[in-house]
Amino acid sequence: MMSQVNEKGENLSWKAIGYCGPDPGCTKTRRLKAENTQQPPEEKLADGASKQELFGSLYKGIINLNQPREEALTKLQNLGFSVSKPHSRNRLIKSLNPSFIVKCDAVVVGSGSGGGVVAGVLANAGHKVLVLEKGSYFARANLSLLEGEAMDKMYLGNGMATTDNLDVLLLAGSTVGGGSTINWSASIRTPPHVIREWSEKHELKLFESKIYHRALDVVCQKMGVQSEVEHEGFNNMILRKGCENLGYPVETVPRNTPSDHYCGWCCFGCKDGRKKGTSETWLVDLVQSGNGAILPACEALRVVTDESNGKKRAIGVAFAFYTPFGREIGIIESDVTVAASGAICTPALLKRSGLKNPNIGKNLHVHPVVMAWGYFPDSPSPDAWPAAEKRSYEGGIITAMTRVESNSETSGYGTIIQTPILHPGLFSILMPWISGTDMKNRMVKFSRTTHIFALARDKGSGKITSETNISYKLEDSDQENLRKGLEKVMRILAAAGAEEIGTQHSTGRVLKVKQASEEEFERFVKEESSRPLQKLSAPIGSAHQMGSCRMGVDPKSSVVNPKGETWEVEGLFVADSSVFPTALGVNPMVTIQAIAYCTAHSVLEVLGLKKMM
Repeated sequence: MMSQVNEKGENLSWKAIGYCGPDPGCTKTRRLKAENTQQPPEEKLADGASKQELFGSLYKGIINLNQPREEALTKLQNLGFSVSKPHSRNRLIKSLNPSFIVKCDAVVVGSGSGGGVVAGVLANAGHKVLVLEKGSYFARANLSLLEGEAMDKMYLGNGMATTDNLDVLLLAGSTVGGGSTINWSASIRTPPHVIREWSEKHELKLFESKIYHRALDVVCQKMGVQSEVEHEGFNNMILRKGCENLGYPVETVPRNTPSDHYCGWCCFGCKDGRKKGTSETWLVDLVQSGNGAILPACEALRVVTDESNGKKRAIGVAFAFYTPFGREIGIIESDVTVAASGAICTPALLKRSGLKNPNIGKNLHVHPVVMAWGYFPDSPSPDAWPAAEKRSYEGGIITAMTRVESNSETSGYGTIIQTPILHPGLFSILMPWISGTDMKNRMVKFSRTTHIFALARDKGSGKITSETNISYKLEDSDQENLRKGLEKVMRILAAAGAEEIGTQHSTGRVLKVKQASEEEFERFVKEESSRPLQKLSAPIGSAHQMGSCRMGVDPKSSVVNPKGETWEVEGLFVADSSVFPTALGVNPMVTIQAIAYCTAHSVLEVLGLKKMM
C-alpha cells in the first residue's frame, strides 16, 4: 500500500507520513517510459534534447532485441560483430534452434561491478565484447524513482527474493549496471585482516600482491571514490552523534559520489549520473571504444561447451529474449566466456550448463543484517537536533560507520554498524505488526524515524541450488555477533537523543527513552538484543551475497582458480562476488571490481594467446 501510486504517480497517504515521493529535484526531469526503446536516428530529438541526455551515455551501445529483428542485428553488424543464420556443428546449438548466432571475442554475462569491469577492460584492449544482461536498461531520464516500480523492475525477484525458509530477505540488482546501479554508494577497500586471511589461510597470493593493490587503486580512481561529506543526512548524523557521545570509534565512509551528493533515492537508480556505478564508468568505456554492446532483457540459459581430448572448453552462451512474437533463443559464440551475474545467479548458470564441481552453489555468505530504530520528533525550536527540515529518507545513504564490534584485531568476525535507506513500502514491511492503530502511529512518525543496522561478517554459509532455491541458516556465532551489534545500535540511538527506540522483533516493544530509568533502559536493551533471530521472529536482511563459486588453489574446495577460470571448463571465467573465499565483512563493491580487474587481465592473456594461434 505505501509504495503504490495512482495514475499521477501519487499516494494519498504520503502527505500524512511526511514523505515527498520521488526526489523533488528530478520530478521535472524529462522522462521516457521504460518500454519506449525506439531511438530516433538523429542526435537531437524533436524537443531539442540530446539522445545522450535522454538515453544516457550508453545509448549507442544498447541493443534491444525486442526491436524489429533486422534493425537490432544491423546495429550489431555496424559495431563490427559477425551475425549469421544458425549453422553450427555443435549438437547443443542445433538442438536449441536459435534465431541467429553472433560471434565475438568475449561474452560477459552480467553488467554489474564484476561484469562491467571485465567488459570495459577487454573492449579498451581492442577485443570485441558482448554483454548479456537479464535486467532492463534504465537511462537517467527513464528513472521514475518510485519505490514500488523500482523494486519491481530493477531488483532480482521484483525485490522479494528470499531464502527458502523466508528467514532472510535478499536484495540484489537486476538491471544494467547490476548492484552498482541500485546500491548505497559505500566504496570500502578490502580490509587488511581479510587480505591476510585470504592470502595466508586460503593461500591466494593474489591478494597480497602489488597487482591486487594496484587494482584497488585503479577501480577507486575510476569511480571517483572520496571520503568527504558536505551535508550529512538525518540517519548518519544520528549514528555519528551517538557514537561520539558514547566514545565509540566512528569514521566517514568513502563513496563513489561527490562530497555534495545528497540523495536518498540512489537505491532506485541515480538520477544525475553522479554515482559512478558501472553504467557511468566501465560500461561507458565499453561503448565508447567502439568494440562492445550491451543486450538488456536477455537471460543466459547456459554456457555452450565443446569437448576435445577429454577437456571441456567454453565456446559461448545460449540466451533467451522476448519479442512481440514470443520467446526466442540467440547464441553468442566467443573465444572466452565470463559469468558475472552475481552470487545468486552465477552458480545457477553454471549448474544449468552442466558443470559438476560439487562446490558450485555452496559457501554462500549473505552479510546478515538486523536493525533497530529511534524516533526523533520534530521541534519548532531553532536549536532542535536534528533540524526540523531533516528527513529519514534524504541525504547520502551511508556516510558514517562504526567498527566498534568488528573484532578486526582478533577473530576478524564481528559486525559493522551503518545506516540503511527505508522508503515507506520497505519501512512498513519491516516494522512489526501489532495492530492497525499501532501501525498507523508508526507510519505517522516515518519521516523522523531513523534506522541503524548491524551487519555481520558471517562464518556460517548457505547453498544455492537454483535462483529460487536458496538455503541459509545463521550459525550460533553469527547470531551472537548480531545480538552484540544490535545492543550497540540501541545504545547509539539513545545516546543521540532518541525519544523512543525499538527493534523489528515481532513483539514490537517500544521504550520511551527519556521517561525510562537507567535500570529500565539497561533491561530493555539487554532483553531486546538477546531475543532469538530465527523462525521469522525478526526480519533479517541481506544486500550482499558472496562466496557461492569461491576462488581457491584446489578444485576439491573451490570453483575457480586464482586467475578466475573454472577448474572444470577452459575459457570459462567467473568475475563477481561469488568468487570471494569467505564473507568480506564490509560493502563489497570495491573488492568485486578489484578482483574483476585482475580477472580481466587473466582473460586478456588467454585472448592474446588465441590471437597468436
